[in-house]
Amino acid sequence: MNKKAWIFPGQGSQALGMGVDLQEKGSEKFKQAHEILGYSILEKVQSSEEELSLTQYTQPCLYVIESILVDLCKAKGLTCDYVAGHSLGEYVALYAAGVFDFANGLELVKQRALIMSQAQGGKMAALMKFDRAHLDAVLEKTPDVVLANDNSAEQVVISGTAEAIATVLEQVKTKRSMVLKVSGAFHSPFMSEAASKFAQVLDNVTFQSAQIPVLSNVDPVPTQDEQLLKEKLKRQMTGSVRWLETMLRLPELDITEVTEIGPGKVLTGLVKRTTPELELRNISSLADIG
Repeated sequence: MNKKAWIFPGQGSQALGMGVDLQEKGSEKFKQAHEILGYSILEKVQSSEEELSLTQYTQPCLYVIESILVDLCKAKGLTCDYVAGHSLGEYVALYAAGVFDFANGLELVKQRALIMSQAQGGKMAALMKFDRAHLDAVLEKTPDVVLANDNSAEQVVISGTAEAIATVLEQVKTKRSMVLKVSGAFHSPFMSEAASKFAQVLDNVTFQSAQIPVLSNVDPVPTQDEQLLKEKLKRQMTGSVRWLETMLRLPELDITEVTEIGPGKVLTGLVKRTTPELELRNISSLADIG
């Protein structure tokens, strides 16, 4: 049986002007977001790249815009059998699956973004095209650095102290590597204090059983159990984003079509290189829904 999956991008996929075409169709959600956040999403996405790239703004902007696109897709009669999101995108996946409503999801994202933006003392770096076995060996023997985003066989992100990241980059030959502009060592044990704060926020939000199975970042085994989904979300801030495993699991679930809902084509690009047999679609604007 042919099945479909919706996937949702996270921080790094934002772009100036994203979602502006949704102003009319998404007016209620934009208004609701303004009340929760205290600022206008539409103003932020038209401000500057520097401001939009600040974690405390990037994450709520992506959540709101992607959630509106989800609503419009559903209103058009589009459906899927599984959902997954990359880091922040997992919150949109949970919204799409009916685990929480828009407002509760945005409140979670607002608090998550603020907590993460206040993290200090760590770095993240992206590595492209390298010897994976050698990288794994170097990470194994280098303290204070971990694999944060396992995005594909040829692209990963490491997270840790500046010194540890420099040590890894000195030892691993890559086609390209770059230190990311983030405030802390996201998706690593260095976020444990932030994760503890956020766990208290999560405990105050009631999760519902998912209407669609969700593949979580820290453990991409599809589930609809609300408590399990919450526990996996608690582990996300310190755990690795296992996106490569997520993509490899898609064909195992008889998925033949994958739609990335949100700005850019980062995730479909990764899927195309990892599981080229899958049919891909992107919905980043009103025009893409048809």
